[in-house]
Amino acid sequence: MKKITILGSTGSIGTQALEVADLHGDIEIAAISANSNVELAEKQIRKYKPKVAAMMNKKAADELKIKTADTSTKILSGLEGLTQCVRMPDIQMVLTAVVGVCGLIPTIEAIKAGKDIALANKETLVAGGSIVMPLAKQYGVKILPVDSEHSAIFQASHGQNAKITKILLTASGGPFFGKTKEELMNVPVENALKHPNWDMGAKITIDSATMMNKGLEVIEASWLFDVKPENVQVVVHRQSIIHSMVEYEDNSVIAQMSEPDMKLPISYAFSYPERKYGGTKQLDFYGLGGLSFDKPDPETFECLSLAYQAIKTGGSMPAVMNSANEEAVSLYLNKKIRFGDISEIIKTAMLRHNVIKTPTLNDLLEIDVNIRKEISIT
Repeated sequence: MKKITILGSTGSIGTQALEVADLHGDIEIAAISANSNVELAEKQIRKYKPKVAAMMNKKAADELKIKTADTSTKILSGLEGLTQCVRMPDIQMVLTAVVGVCGLIPTIEAIKAGKDIALANKETLVAGGSIVMPLAKQYGVKILPVDSEHSAIFQASHGQNAKITKILLTASGGPFFGKTKEELMNVPVENALKHPNWDMGAKITIDSATMMNKGLEVIEASWLFDVKPENVQVVVHRQSIIHSMVEYEDNSVIAQMSEPDMKLPISYAFSYPERKYGGTKQLDFYGLGGLSFDKPDPETFECLSLAYQAIKTGGSMPAVMNSANEEAVSLYLNKKIRFGDISEIIKTAMLRHNVIKTPTLNDLLEIDVNIRKEISIT
């Protein structure tokens, strides 16, 4: 049995990961973590009987402890609780499916403890790629991407003894493909949360609507596959059937295709280097009709351009962009700013920032706090 910790077990990725684990049959859920969803966390504890469960919210942890007093699961709280979940001596893998830069510290702790990482938290590499990737190499830890796009790149490049000349990162275009900047300025939250192809959490869905999600993935791909950002090309592919492609020096392009279902990349990360059925249905080529490919619109979806600027600048700039985006999206979801204000807030934060060329972990954490404070004040 492979013993796994799932960080973010009550979220979209976390719940699907548990479904995949059920299908695989050879996975033991050793520890789980959540933010504040006590009801679902209790159900997961009773079904999977993890040794440890951690809640980021202290009040939620106290409530969960009372509700699960008749079980043997130890209830912890806060960042310290998450750290204990990832450092358990008998686990082999940690799925990091928490949202935001808060995933950075437990990922680093898991790497230092020698655990392989199933990475579903983009912000870990966006903010801390310069720290995380060398650390994974130092400790001999595998980082297996769970994003559908990065899993596709990983699959298309695995076993190839050839130079990658370009990564073709596919994007659905979100719910507002073809719209103008003016049309999008005041779109309501409810419309932005209607993704055409994927069922995701609120923050990631808004990132998809602004195309910041794709910008984060450009930065993540640069770190994961050691490719210069100018060699990562975003291609709008509305059907979300091709999840990404890799071009080689002979101009051959290898693509990974499947139904748009996050269970496939989760399953591949859990079973790597083998493949096991994880619940994704077969692709019906006769029913596809056609596949289309378009250029993104960097003027309307300025967040994508800001992400390219951030990774090209390097140093602490991607962390600034990421924290500003997280705070702006939170304000938008709470209906305190307009949709069109998100990119402006990020741009302003980046313009104000004095870049730290080689930031430490403390630098990144301090940047996160300061950026959020600045944006909440303005």
